[in-house]
Amino acid sequence: YTAIKKQENSTTIMLSPQGEPLTDKIVNELAEYEQIIMLCGHYEGFDERIREIIKPREISIGDFVLTGGELPALCLIDSVSRKIEGTLGRIESADEDSFSNGLIEYPQYTRPRDFRGYKVPEVLLNGNHKDIKEYRYQQSLERTKIKRPDLYEQYKKDHPEI
Repeated sequence: YTAIKKQENSTTIMLSPQGEPLTDKIVNELAEYEQIIMLCGHYEGFDERIREIIKPREISIGDFVLTGGELPALCLIDSVSRKIEGTLGRIESADEDSFSNGLIEYPQYTRPRDFRGYKVPEVLLNGNHKDIKEYRYQQSLERTKIKRPDLYEQYKKDHPEI
């Protein structure tokens, strides 16, 4: 660690199952840093003195254990990279992804319009952007309610108007 020249706008992350769960909010925060130093433990984790001396922010990618922190580091790199201008074709695309607004993303459709009787919903083909936006929002709500009731309940608390 001492061999790494730490920049001014920098943070140190310890990938650990003991850390706070990685969320879109944390990813957005991390994307603001010029440098992220990641500490990846292996097998039994870290010497406790690292926590005491360096005081890194501890982040977990889920409630499970891997043999090392390298794969969680890759997950962190990928998720943060998507929030940096120039990574995606349009940076605004990340604003519509799952979790960016507290909901799971709406269903996606490609060509053809009709595949073996499964059709793209007509509302997505009519060109009315207001209707499309409302349809996608309703689909996100419904998907979140069914697939992630924990997120849906939190969304309802944060948005009592629904």
